[in-house]
Amino acid sequence: MDAAAMESLILELHAVEAYKFGTFVLKSGITSPIYLDLRVLVSHPRLLSAVAALLGSLVPATSPYDLLCGVPYTALPFASVLSVARNVPMILRRYHDAGAGGASAGVRTQGTFRAGDTVLIVEDLVTSGASVLETVAPLRAEGLLVADAVVVVDREQGGRENLAANGVALHSLMTLTEVLAVLVRHGKVTQEKAAEVKHFLDANRTVAVPPGTPVKPKVARMPFAERARLAVNPMGKKLFEVMEAKQSNLCVAADVQTTKELLELANKVGPEICMLKTHVDILSDFTPDFGGKLRSIAEEHNFLIFEDRKFADIGNTVTMQYEGGIFRISDWADIVNAHVVPGPGIVDGLKLKGLPKGRGLLLLAEMSSAGNLAQGDYTAAAVKFAEQHSDFVMGFISVNPASWLATPSSPAFIHATPGVQTVAGGDSLGQQYNTPCSVINERGSDIIIVGHGIIKASNPAEAAREYRIQGWQAYQTSLS
Repeated sequence: MDAAAMESLILELHAVEAYKFGTFVLKSGITSPIYLDLRVLVSHPRLLSAVAALLGSLVPATSPYDLLCGVPYTALPFASVLSVARNVPMILRRYHDAGAGGASAGVRTQGTFRAGDTVLIVEDLVTSGASVLETVAPLRAEGLLVADAVVVVDREQGGRENLAANGVALHSLMTLTEVLAVLVRHGKVTQEKAAEVKHFLDANRTVAVPPGTPVKPKVARMPFAERARLAVNPMGKKLFEVMEAKQSNLCVAADVQTTKELLELANKVGPEICMLKTHVDILSDFTPDFGGKLRSIAEEHNFLIFEDRKFADIGNTVTMQYEGGIFRISDWADIVNAHVVPGPGIVDGLKLKGLPKGRGLLLLAEMSSAGNLAQGDYTAAAVKFAEQHSDFVMGFISVNPASWLATPSSPAFIHATPGVQTVAGGDSLGQQYNTPCSVINERGSDIIIVGHGIIKASNPAEAAREYRIQGWQAYQTSLS
């Protein structure tokens, strides 16, 4: 939603008296000078429909969902309208036990669903995030996956952070600060009242989740140096050590079409990165000496080479693809990756040739393209294979590991996330982008993989430096 559309929406909400000023005690227990009453929208169907449609557009295509669930009660109309408009099934989280003739005791979620389905939470506004968490808990208890929530207004009082700590990414149409700015600009609220609300916000930026709210205990991220000592795979250990030494969790996706471009790019960004991701099969001028030249640059700048081959065949075939052919990938690539679709045999085949050379493998647990099928049981299978082959599997290609139900038992496994830019969004071919802060702090990844934001920059070296700083700052913030 662009700025003009958001401004128009804020004014429409004001016109139906969705914003109230006075003294109000919120669910979180704090006393607020402003109250947002979005229940009034049930009497304004056109506006209700418009808001519901906008909520549906907030979720990135990298986060597909099977079901909708509105937080009782105010958000139920939004979820219902969105469900009908998008033909997406909806389920209900019971708010109170039903009486005679109602649902049986112990039934906390109503509707048709299967364990493993992904649910998008719909909410009207968020303060501490408690209401969302109260809805998430019973859904997860049923085996449902919850990773995203959409909300009309984020009051900017700790809800986003509380939800992120519980593996839920919050997507909001607007913030309370944005609402105030528009109302002041159009004379709908005085400067004095806006200052009072702003002072209230500044004094209550971190509202704790009320006692008794079902939350996932926040586990502080273990520093890379400590995780290096736990790593079983030698290349995984080395990657952690390189990251600490260079203070970089940046991987550049060198998606260029000639070896000349790739080697020049590697030299430019080498000082800023921990890893360079290649696609050797798109190089139009590949020659057998390419691997040696790239390894020399990698050794000079102390980064690892990750060939994004995405192996996906049976064990015997991938063995030959890895070691032989014209590319001889195992000779020069420190790290490769693979799908788990063929079963554990693919790991056995790659391990046969890679482990003796000290190489490492990343399993594709999730993907960043729109409509992909790498989720749920597929992701759980990747975790299982990794734990069975921890001597060779060093981690995962992930999108939102904080939301996984099946998580690795050891922090030695590393997560690398593609599709990172400084501004969230997507391209015409379905690639979806998240920011470094979102990827590290909200989604729980370790390494940001950046392509176009660097290789298309006028100064790739400077762009890489900026991404390295953002990625490392996000990592340091996540340690506390």
